[in-house]
Amino acid sequence: MAIWLNENSKVIVQGITGSEGTKHTRRMVASGTQVVGGVNPRKAGTDVDGIPVFATVAEAMQATGADVTVIFVPPAFAKDAVLEAIDARIPLAVAITEGIPIQDSAYFYAHSLGSATRIVGPNCPGLISPGKSNAGIIPADITKPGRIGLVSKSGTLTYQMMFELRDIGFSSCIGIGGDPVIGTTHIDCLQAFQDDPETDAIVMIGEIGGDAEERAAAYIEGNVTKPVVGYVAGFTAPEGKTMGHAGAIVSGSSGTAQAKKEALEKVGVRVGKTPSETARLMRELMTT
Repeated sequence: MAIWLNENSKVIVQGITGSEGTKHTRRMVASGTQVVGGVNPRKAGTDVDGIPVFATVAEAMQATGADVTVIFVPPAFAKDAVLEAIDARIPLAVAITEGIPIQDSAYFYAHSLGSATRIVGPNCPGLISPGKSNAGIIPADITKPGRIGLVSKSGTLTYQMMFELRDIGFSSCIGIGGDPVIGTTHIDCLQAFQDDPETDAIVMIGEIGGDAEERAAAYIEGNVTKPVVGYVAGFTAPEGKTMGHAGAIVSGSSGTAQAKKEALEKVGVRVGKTPSETARLMRELMTT
């Protein structure tokens, strides 16, 4: 089992004819993903490597049975692309696009509440169930199937953790993105991994800014019985300075890596000071 994405998932790509869309579609196909269509209203009726291009998400779903869309649409048009996916009632919409205005993200997130659609992202690498399917830009050849679940705000740290624990392997790896407004949170993923019988332990990667990790700690205390290992990026970040992701800004003690580390350790999560130490902690859990 894998959460939200498996070997039966049928994927379409919004923005398939753009350079990024085409490149990553080819990478997804090469890793075994069932990419069944693309969407670009100006290129409807054409194809990309034999993959048909449709005018709308609804049309693509009707023709292919797609249940996942990956969105490679420029920031100015991303809001409309996500809204279209929600209105078409596709179960999973993975918004890769970086630089979407926060107001736009808040609008489509609000529109998704109570809908049939789960949004992952925006500004994220997507998700992968190794050996089964890959929706986004995560490298497929750096790990193998296994029994660890991974949820991360950071794309590159997702890849590093996958590689460091490649001999043990993962059930699913989800990059949720680091923007202030995201569709799927640490808590959503923790709940899914807790409920997944083929996930034995969880790695949670956070970063400075906001209080998502503190809220995740409170959730873990009351709801997660599987072992969790954590890492918080940004121990050396200067106070008051925006770092990297749009969500990563620290004010006083609120949102610091140390405060997040303490909140997680208080509920029994082992937190590494570096990604490599975090991988070592998980390795100890899985091999003892």
